[in-house]
Amino acid sequence: MSTARYDIPEPDTFTRPYWEAAAAGRLLIRRCGACGRAHHYPREFCPHCWSEDVTWEEASGRAALYTWSTVHRNDLPPFGDRTPYTAAVVDLAEGPRMMTELVNCAESGLRAGMELEVAFREGDGFTFPVFRARE
Repeated sequence: MSTARYDIPEPDTFTRPYWEAAAAGRLLIRRCGACGRAHHYPREFCPHCWSEDVTWEEASGRAALYTWSTVHRNDLPPFGDRTPYTAAVVDLAEGPRMMTELVNCAESGLRAGMELEVAFREGDGFTFPVFRARE
């Protein structure tokens, strides 16, 4: 019997460009052609005006820390092997908020609004966008 994996995405035709871009070190977001607003997580319609006129756009990779929590215990495989880690919500420079993980950031140095930049973590055949303090 196999154990369900909750940390591995299941790319489909729609999300494949996002994961391929991440593997190439690029963060993609979606932008609406009708209202002009960007959004993340990727959807086939704009969550602001419901238009289906949305396209992929490369994000700058810049963000500001909105909130975070350092996880010291997580019983779901394989997260237990990665504790402690810092789960975070960041405000992308393009506007959307994004759930992510902070890397190479000491917990004592975190503060709301601190400048971050995208980095990428590889594992299990995927490349995941994560964020670190901006240099």
